[in-house]
Amino acid sequence: MADTLVTGGTGTLGRVLVERLRAAGRPTRVLSRRPGEGHAVGDLATGEGIDAAVRGCDVVVHCATGRKDGETSARLVEAALRNGAPHLVFISIVGIDRIPLGYYREKLAVERLLAGSGLPHTILRATQFHDLVAAMLGVLGRVPGMLAVPRGVAFQPVDVRDVADRLCALATGEPAGRVADLGGPEVRTFDDLARAWLEARGRRRRVVTVPVPGRLAAAVRDGANLVPEHADGRITFAQYLQGVGVAR
Repeated sequence: MADTLVTGGTGTLGRVLVERLRAAGRPTRVLSRRPGEGHAVGDLATGEGIDAAVRGCDVVVHCATGRKDGETSARLVEAALRNGAPHLVFISIVGIDRIPLGYYREKLAVERLLAGSGLPHTILRATQFHDLVAAMLGVLGRVPGMLAVPRGVAFQPVDVRDVADRLCALATGEPAGRVADLGGPEVRTFDDLARAWLEARGRRRRVVTVPVPGRLAAAVRDGANLVPEHADGRITFAQYLQGVGVAR
């Protein structure tokens, strides 16, 4: 069996995915700038070591992310085309074609790059991770006395373990192009999520909603970040906060 390469394999999602792939019997290496057990040393920012990392792989799962996703992903695609054209699985984000955010435009550019590359590929869009929602609330919660969140905004957070399970199944299957989106099991308003987050931490704080202007906020208020028809995740935000089933 040829190897699977995971970019971003030391990140929040990547670590769990690597565990899932290895548990499924897939020999898996992690692209990393630093040497280590199970690592393939390479740097997507420069292209150094990427050909060697891809060589001998029949699947590459691209979880690495950053402000220059289009540029770094192009290097990965070029290396894949030079080294056997492996099945490239890409994790993307729900709403990238509707939400005017630079980071999302980069993700959309990568999707289009893959679609026109000639590589066998699979693209999965997921909603925001529980970890991201909790991190946002952590930042907003630094204001003394209250927790202010944008008014009229809802999220459908999904657990990285659910995303890793789906990616593992896709990586061990046939290339499928863009597949059905993956959303968390619940759509909840941001203020509702904020209250759950405060309660889980034993903090007493007044939650207030504030109007936020602009096209970005308007797109999210319109539900561009939601896929209620694909509420296939199993782990709720409350379970995530309680540490239910945590295997990290």
